[in-house]
Parts: sequence; structure tokens; C-alpha cells
Amino acid sequence: MSAPATFQARIARLCVYPVKSCAGVDLDQAVLTDAGLDLDRAWMVVDAHGEAVTQRELPRMALVRPQLRHHEVVLRAPGMLALHLAIDAAETQAEVRLWDEALPAWDMGAVAAQWFTDFLGEPLRLVRFDPEHRRLSDRRWTGGAEALNLFSDGFPLLVASEASLAGLNQRLQAAGHAPVGMERFRPNIVLAGVEAHDEDRVRLLEVGADGPVQLELVKPCPRCPIPNVDPATGVPSPEVGDTLQAYRQDARLQGAVSFGMNAIVRAGDGQLLRVGQAVGGDWAF
Repeated sequence: MSAPATFQARIARLCVYPVKSCAGVDLDQAVLTDAGLDLDRAWMVVDAHGEAVTQRELPRMALVRPQLRHHEVVLRAPGMLALHLAIDAAETQAEVRLWDEALPAWDMGAVAAQWFTDFLGEPLRLVRFDPEHRRLSDRRWTGGAEALNLFSDGFPLLVASEASLAGLNQRLQAAGHAPVGMERFRPNIVLAGVEAHDEDRVRLLEVGADGPVQLELVKPCPRCPIPNVDPATGVPSPEVGDTLQAYRQDARLQGAVSFGMNAIVRAGDGQLLRVGQAVGGDWAF
């Protein structure tokens, strides 16, 4: 099927994940920064050696649910009292590692460390991204552009579409499995009004905000086992990954499974994105 002359969509959901690999927060509107949506992956859980931990190792992280308030993030989890984190506060400097990359950070202190240790059952600490540090996305995919990100896996934004999820759910249900929610894929921007995986075929998104917003889709998102984790229970099972393996092997990633597109911010730092906004774009081919 040939692509239409112009790409047209709208924003169906905006999501941030304040603590890397914990549950997300749906927002009606979100401030765009050069490093993605404000407060996205601003905090991260690390082990006793300062290595990042995620749902890959500790799937129960999916049960940690943040709530954003004006000056704080409140974390809740089953059986735990709420943990309140001041957005602009931290205690001591630290060095952590994320995907073999050493990063400066700020430790959030003993109370936060004990909270995560108690809930997840092993010695852990919580750290805040150092705002003075410039962590850059892989320039092999950004065309040489300096694209900032915080504790994301590598790029400031992830874009997916409702139609892509619907296509997956059709396959899951045909195989006798329950449908899944978009939460499993942890996107920041969910698009409506497009065909399944149209996000794969778009180069540049332009959002109708209060000023020019341009997001360049630069790399398909290779999927790890995290989409197999049920966000309601924290229990993994293989149906999602197995189903994607059957139809989403991506030649751009040497056959790895992809779902969604990583994006960088070309223009729009400080602009406000809103659910319902129109999105236009340029097809990649």
C-alpha cells in the first residue's frame, strides 16, 4: 500500500516514567525539553555497585507507581507507605553505570534506598540524573546531531501508535492470548489516526504547539523482555515477545524485533505538548 501524500495524526497519549523502569504517568500535557518530556527517566534505581537495574532483572519494578505533584514525586507500591521525593532535592554525589556508560548522578539518600530495598528484596539505591551532565544519544543514528537524554536507554523520546498496538493484539487474540496495553511498551508519545507502524515510515513529526516543535524519528526501538512483564502484576510471560518475533523482525536492526521509534528533539525546547494536538510529518520514503 502506498503512503498518503502527507502524514497526519494526533497525540492520543503523553506518558513519562519518572523512575526508570517503574510505572509511567499519563499526562494531559507535558513540557518538551531538549532531553525529552520533562522529568522522564530523571531517577534510576541502582544496585550496591552502582549498576542500573530494570524490569529485566526485577520485574516487580513495574508495580512502583509514581504520582507527579507540583514540587514532588510520590511513589507507591503494594504493602509500602508512600515515598515522597522532592523534585529539586538530592543528598550526595555518586557515579553510576547504565549500559557500560559511567554517569555522574545524585544519590537520593538512605530513606529512598531502604524503600526500594524493602520492596524489591535486595540492596538498592535511588539516584537522580545530574542536570549538569550532557548525555548524548548515539550519533550514528542522529545524523551527528547532539541529542540529549537522561536515564533513558539511549534516546529522549519513544513514539508508538494505537494502530500498531491494535495489530499486535489481533495476533495475540488469534493465538488465544489476552490483549495487552500500551504500558508494556513504555512510549512517551502515542499517536492516533494512522495505520499500524506508520511511525516506522515517518522521518519528521511537526506538532501543532504554541511554537515550532519538530521531532525526528531516528531509530527503531529494539525490544527487550520488558514488554513480557504484566504491569498489573509484575509477572513476566513470553506471549508478547513470541508474537512480535513472528512479524516484527527489523532489517534496520539486523533482524532484532522492533516496536515504536526512538526520536530526538530538533526544535521545541520549552514548548507544551497536549493530548489531542494535531501532528503532521514528512515520510521517510
